[in-house]
Amino acid sequence: MKIDILTLFPEHVNALLHESILGRACKKGILDINCVQIRDYTENRQNQVDDYPYGGGFGCVMMAQPLKACLDAAVQAAGKRRRRVIYLSPQGKPFNQETARRLQREYDHLVLVCGHYEGVDERFLEACVDEEISLGDFVLTGGELAAMAVTDAVCRLVPGVLSDPQCYIGESHWDGLLEYPQYTRPEVWEGRAVPEVLLNGDHQKVEHWRRFQQLERTRERRPDLYRAFQPKTKEDSALIMELERRSGRVRLTEPLSYRPATEADLPRILEIRETARESLARYGVDQWQGPYPAEEDFRKDLKRGESFVVLHGSETAAFFTLSTRPEPEYDAIRDGKWSDIPEACILHRAAAAREYRGSGIAGAIIRFAGQQTLLWGRRCIRADTHRKNKPTQNMLRENGFRYRGNITISSEPGHDPERLCFEKILKKPGQDTGSIPGIVPKRKEEPEKERES
Repeated sequence: MKIDILTLFPEHVNALLHESILGRACKKGILDINCVQIRDYTENRQNQVDDYPYGGGFGCVMMAQPLKACLDAAVQAAGKRRRRVIYLSPQGKPFNQETARRLQREYDHLVLVCGHYEGVDERFLEACVDEEISLGDFVLTGGELAAMAVTDAVCRLVPGVLSDPQCYIGESHWDGLLEYPQYTRPEVWEGRAVPEVLLNGDHQKVEHWRRFQQLERTRERRPDLYRAFQPKTKEDSALIMELERRSGRVRLTEPLSYRPATEADLPRILEIRETARESLARYGVDQWQGPYPAEEDFRKDLKRGESFVVLHGSETAAFFTLSTRPEPEYDAIRDGKWSDIPEACILHRAAAAREYRGSGIAGAIIRFAGQQTLLWGRRCIRADTHRKNKPTQNMLRENGFRYRGNITISSEPGHDPERLCFEKILKKPGQDTGSIPGIVPKRKEEPEKERES
């Protein structure tokens, strides 16, 4: 790809376009980016490139002669190519990713004309320019910034400039959607954690999550693009349906935190319990359909220091119980076995408020339970759920838990007692959790042992 930029400031433009990725591509011969000084093609001693406009008015207009002579020289030097002459103008068609793809696909020589002052003589545009392009509905002092933006957007699509086509496929605007969010180390920064799905190494789930994030982010930030987007696969159609179902839920606009629950949290905990009970019943899951978990169960959790609430800002969004006490019914696991780690924390009695479901709050519960487990000096979390509770089973797997076997519980007499057991081995035993909000030190163990599903 050859690009000639006709400009009054070639040194400044060259300095930027011959650095970094584009600069390396130029050195390899993949790109040929050349800035041409328009003043070198004037016909007067003053190197004059502009003059007063006919009809009066403020400022000056760039003259047709030096522009045409400069263009002719650039065309002659380039030889016979698939060429497009473009004038960067606020009156042009708005530039977008599809325009960049078209220019890269259909041409191997672009000539970008940078105007200045009050514009250029209209006769030059009529005689020499193939199209006008605008960066948007605003005015710059010259066309150089726009020319550099167009050059960068087009050249990065040229084969060999980037290491792999995947570097730009999936980015914002490639297929009409915005790009998914990106993360790097550390896993937790100022209370904000990397989504668990990105840490588990399941590439299929990562791709699914990223595509959903593209759709969700486009719907939220660029509704015009979202309305125009036409799904081409069954997967996209299903994701859009799921996104529309979730649209009424709370968006996480503040970092999540957790802390030990107090007596004052009990009414909210019971309220969330009721909505969770209703949801389980609606999906035909015979879990929490009797008295359990009762208010007395939560009061015991509070007394033992095992009850925690998850906060979104100052609002309680979820709760969970985390215990270090042995669970006798876990010893009777069948159809499998636990890992050989002797001490584990048990996660149970966990639920999110109805308006927070689907917002990522479940992953936050798992993350906070992991932080608390490590603080208590353990590196394994165990949990169980009803055999028909597919959402919870999927959530546990997505957050690093592995299925270990089955147990039969006794805490909900008259209801289906069969449960599936899951376990997660934490990756970083002993990690520093001192800066994580909401954590508490290890408490004294209670001697009592009773089923706490």
